[in-house]
Amino acid sequence: MTERRRRATSADVAARAGVSRTTVSFVLNARTDAGISPGTWRRIEEAARDLGYHPHGPARALAGGASLTIGLVLRQSAEQVAADALLAETLWGIAAEARTGGYRVLLEPLSPDGGRYSDLLLSERVDGLIVSGPRVDDEELAALVADGFPIILQGSLPNVPAPSVDIDNRAGARAAVEHLLGLGHRRIGCITNAPLAYTAAENRLAGYRDALAAAGIAFDADLVAEGAFDAASGHAAMTSLLDRPDQLTAVFVASDIVAFGALRALREAGRRVPADVSVVGFDDIPLARHFDPPLTTIRLPANALGAAAGRALIDRLAGRPTSERTLLPTELIVRESTAACRNHTGGP
Repeated sequence: MTERRRRATSADVAARAGVSRTTVSFVLNARTDAGISPGTWRRIEEAARDLGYHPHGPARALAGGASLTIGLVLRQSAEQVAADALLAETLWGIAAEARTGGYRVLLEPLSPDGGRYSDLLLSERVDGLIVSGPRVDDEELAALVADGFPIILQGSLPNVPAPSVDIDNRAGARAAVEHLLGLGHRRIGCITNAPLAYTAAENRLAGYRDALAAAGIAFDADLVAEGAFDAASGHAAMTSLLDRPDQLTAVFVASDIVAFGALRALREAGRRVPADVSVVGFDDIPLARHFDPPLTTIRLPANALGAAAGRALIDRLAGRPTSERTLLPTELIVRESTAACRNHTGGP
């Protein structure tokens, strides 16, 4: 077994930079009144960054370094964040709770392909983080949690003991597919909202499989295609599903934005919605009801989700008890993108 690498300490940073631990503490707590030269300041920050060291939030507060800022980290690229139609509602909920605790909110896209939490912690001095869209392969996040840094997951991660605020992705996806099954559909495809390294995507796929299994329908991996947050990925995924020899009569798309791309692919292929293919999305973004056709989807409470995450982090920073897991319900919203299957024979 490979021995786990020892985490860097402030003493390691001091040794690397050639200064005292007190000087390191002053720099990492942004004590500009300490009279430290710009060159020494940069050398300490570089040493901390190289070593992957980050100051512990409560310890900084004791040293007078509390920033009264919480960070909302979105584990997506800046382009993917820009396409997030529910971000404003979620951020509104977080900000409302932050204000009641005397905090402000810093929004930070952090692409899985680049960027590190330590860069954010060193440069912006946040007191705690809400991490939205956590990934199972995020080792740095797991290390931060293990170090005791105040973190709330907006989502969930197995084996990472941080408080989690989430919607019931699995139950919502199951309800979406059960709706299609109730309309007589049996050849039902699935387009994920994101790569399966994201736990929300994995849970929504699991809900799709749950509904099929309960109906006695075998899971067919050939009917599943992967989306990646945006409409372009939905278009590509739907195009690939339409190339399969057995025609689908319905598709569950685990994101409304991804579903918009899928709908365009169906139109380009001459497939009518819902006459030829029924489509169910997930999220119920504001545009979903105005699309052509209006999209049947799973509504998630974005504002309440943000408020619950913000409240949990403020409670943790104040030393109050925090629930290990808060799970909010979803709701099926039926509109005009789904209809009864025209060639249903009544069997599985």
